[in-house]
Amino acid sequence: MSENFHRSSTSTPRSLVWQRRLTLLTILLTAVVIMLGAWTRLSDAGLGCPDWPGCYGHMDVRKAIDYVSTKNELQPGTYREAHKTVPEMVHRYFASLLGLTIIIIAALAWANRRQPEQPVALPLALVALVIFQGILGKWTVTMGLQPTIVMLHLLGGFSTFTLLCWLAAQLYGWPQFRNDPDVRSLKPLGTAALAIVIMQIALGGWTTANYAAVVCTELPICEKGWVSHINFADAFTFFGHDHDGEDYEFGVLENDARTTIHVMHRFGALATLLVVGLLAIQVARRARCTLNRNLGLTMGVVVAAQFALGVSNVVFHVPLDVAVAHNFGAVILLVSIVLFLRAISVQPERRQGNV
Repeated sequence: MSENFHRSSTSTPRSLVWQRRLTLLTILLTAVVIMLGAWTRLSDAGLGCPDWPGCYGHMDVRKAIDYVSTKNELQPGTYREAHKTVPEMVHRYFASLLGLTIIIIAALAWANRRQPEQPVALPLALVALVIFQGILGKWTVTMGLQPTIVMLHLLGGFSTFTLLCWLAAQLYGWPQFRNDPDVRSLKPLGTAALAIVIMQIALGGWTTANYAAVVCTELPICEKGWVSHINFADAFTFFGHDHDGEDYEFGVLENDARTTIHVMHRFGALATLLVVGLLAIQVARRARCTLNRNLGLTMGVVVAAQFALGVSNVVFHVPLDVAVAHNFGAVILLVSIVLFLRAISVQPERRQGNV
């Protein structure tokens, strides 16, 4: 194995080396953008800059702060607090840098397209995704935090992070085949866990977008009598909300609809803990190799931490740092399951001369 690695590393084109390094850097940058997005959303700064791409006509956040402060001094209450321009513009700066790095990765992939096993479709798909993310970012502001757009924007960020991790795995040829049939037989359970996690992430995004995170303040489900407040029809209306306001900041749904969203997210949390926890336990019991054992341990630790963070959000009334950590933990859980499914799907290489 070491001889193959040495031979492949010495023959690797320099442009592919840079593509690998830039992909890893972009994964870290995407993590920063996701956390900045959560910070912006959870600190109620999503409309800190009501225009796009600038902020009150300024690309420099310092000028935007001065402009808003001056206006509010002359006419108190004219605009939102000046400090709310900071999370929004910092998020835009990093998101723009992320878009640039993804375009460079795609350009390098196209330049290396004749190299064996060089992925091209995925880098190009990432360019399309990041462009769509930019459009969703614009709509998030111009449509006044419309809940469906906010949720799609969050899902787009998670998808970008996951696909970049998949791309890095492709570029580095990770992992090699492991003859671990007992773990490979867990693919249906892993697929079910992935579907549940994706649904739970969407529910979490919908909960945040509709400001339903604090509507239930008791454990384990909600306040006494919550069953009588279930209203699915209004809770999952994605477009055409009936409201008279200029935007959707702080939510437009009635209490029953928000209660329904929150309760469904809690049930989703229990389902996620049970299914992913079962998957992690089964992997740990059946794994013959260190890689699969570590993947199972990672999934187990992350899903337990996510559940604990979710409970902490309820107990401590959604503190910003805990909420941001809960948001980022969701994407880590998603990636860990995706990479596990990749690991158990790798096929053994065919030797030359074999029929």
